[in-house]
Amino acid sequence: MNQAHTVGNSERSIMKLRTFASVAVLFVFTFALPALAADPLPSWNDGPAKQSIINFVEKVTKPGSSDFVPVPERIATFDNDGTLWCEKPLPVQLFFVLDRVKALAPQHPEWQTKEPFASILKGDPKGLMAGGERGLMEVIMATHAGNTTEEFEQIVKDWIATAKHPKTGKLYTEMVYQPMLEVLAYLRANGFKTFIVSGGGIEFMRPWTEKVYGIPPEQVIGSSVKTKFELRDGKPVLVRLPEANFNDDKGGKPVGINQHIGRRPIAAFGNSDGDLQMLQWTAAGPGARFCLYLHHDDAGREYVYDRKDALARLNQGLDEAAAKGWTVVSMKDDWKQVFK
Repeated sequence: MNQAHTVGNSERSIMKLRTFASVAVLFVFTFALPALAADPLPSWNDGPAKQSIINFVEKVTKPGSSDFVPVPERIATFDNDGTLWCEKPLPVQLFFVLDRVKALAPQHPEWQTKEPFASILKGDPKGLMAGGERGLMEVIMATHAGNTTEEFEQIVKDWIATAKHPKTGKLYTEMVYQPMLEVLAYLRANGFKTFIVSGGGIEFMRPWTEKVYGIPPEQVIGSSVKTKFELRDGKPVLVRLPEANFNDDKGGKPVGINQHIGRRPIAAFGNSDGDLQMLQWTAAGPGARFCLYLHHDDAGREYVYDRKDALARLNQGLDEAAAKGWTVVSMKDDWKQVFK
């Protein structure tokens, strides 16, 4: 009886283990597999643009593939204004410039009659552009120089924490594109190192890009002013000078990438002709390459501009993208959601 009872208990234990194992397998297939198969770009509509991103990532990360790219070489570069966040009605840094002119005006009574400062102080932002590139540079130098790098960083942090978009009333850091945040995350999850390569000021972007995009300051490339080392009250500082150092736009973008990264990207993302040379240089490298242009064609949720825009023209870029088979994203058709 005891032996039979023991055998019966053993059989029941085995049956329980089998049942538990079956339930565990069912759980894995029910819950774990859908998680593994989750859409990496949920804010994108299904279509050629979304699929081109996924196809590229899959082929360069698949071991044994002829297109496989080792992790250290998985470099992706992104323009910032108009590619990662909204740049209309003016690029965000120009709104920063306008506010800096107003803040500094008491120290510069001559600005009341001197253009383009006078127009800016009268509430005419178009005055900033009236003097062309030369006038713009004069205002930028006047508002971006004279501080130490640490002082300027704090000025930017304080401003970006409260400044709001004139149309939506949202913080500028809330005017970032959710679909592009997903691309950044998707690339990083697959071994890519993501960089910003922007015509905007490098020290304007670095104080906030890590929090907003997950891109640390050492992976931000931008235009810069010259700086010099000084001792102030015995403390070593870097002082920003009213002199341009580097213009990270158009042909400057590949130069900046070469200087700061030292590797040619295998993927590049932009939205204007100012990004064309970066995309051209990326596409010219060996092996699998990916180039993408974001086309602003959504008047309802954002803005419409391309071939004739004064500040962010996308003309040559559209033609080259069509000729070379680069991906062109329609904000209107390819994105379920625009802002985060």
